[in-house]
Amino acid sequence: MIEVSNISFKYAGQKDLVFDDFSLRLEEGNIYGLLGKNGTGKSTLLYLISGLLRPAAGSVSCDGIAAHERRVEMLRELFLVPEEFDLPQMTLDRYVRLNAPFYPRFSREVMDRCLTDFELDTKLDLSALSMGQKKKVFMSFALAAGTRYLLMDEPTNGLDIPSKSQFRRVVAQNMIDERTILISTHQVHDVEALLDQILILSQRALLLNAPVADLTARYTFSYRPVDDGSAAVYSEPALQGRAVMAERREGDAETQLNLELLFNAVTKGQL
Repeated sequence: MIEVSNISFKYAGQKDLVFDDFSLRLEEGNIYGLLGKNGTGKSTLLYLISGLLRPAAGSVSCDGIAAHERRVEMLRELFLVPEEFDLPQMTLDRYVRLNAPFYPRFSREVMDRCLTDFELDTKLDLSALSMGQKKKVFMSFALAAGTRYLLMDEPTNGLDIPSKSQFRRVVAQNMIDERTILISTHQVHDVEALLDQILILSQRALLLNAPVADLTARYTFSYRPVDDGSAAVYSEPALQGRAVMAERREGDAETQLNLELLFNAVTKGQL
């Protein structure tokens, strides 16, 4: 379990706090979607959980280990895929030989299967890859590492449309009950079908922390050609007429979550 308890944090030289008395608990076996406007602390939260940043007050722990201590017992169970990164100029085989030993459950079989699903060769020169290809390779290594905690910051940025579909398939196929995945993203439609739990941040606060199953049990998400006057929790113009989020009534069929509509409803104070 990842536990963030009453933390405060701000960057050096900045006046405003990013987090102030902020708390969050992440349970195993879930894929969390972390959403928020720019500047609300999504990436910062990932770095705090991974121990790359330290809160000024409060604590962050993974399985009871203080994240900022960066102990081996924690690091071998946690993998962070940042939005931007560089890979060393070497072959993939050499990269695996150097880095796989840090992760006791690393599986070359899983990595090769992920690469194949991404339509990449399993024998690669990392220096000859595009940014999108590097992201696919790094995510394949991350999933193969077998860590209990996997943090991803904007994982679909830089991926083309077919690759985004491949990403969803690769993550779903490699999700296990013992793993917790936290995905920070603005590209909500790229990941909404993957998520078990939705987290929406505002400045310093958590506006929503809810299971997808509870949201789809309570609300319907639909498009209507015109505003028919029926009650809606939130609606907005769409190419199809109106995008509508409404209370689910008895007899209403369950609908797929529209994460963009939910996000807009929450951040505009309509939910």
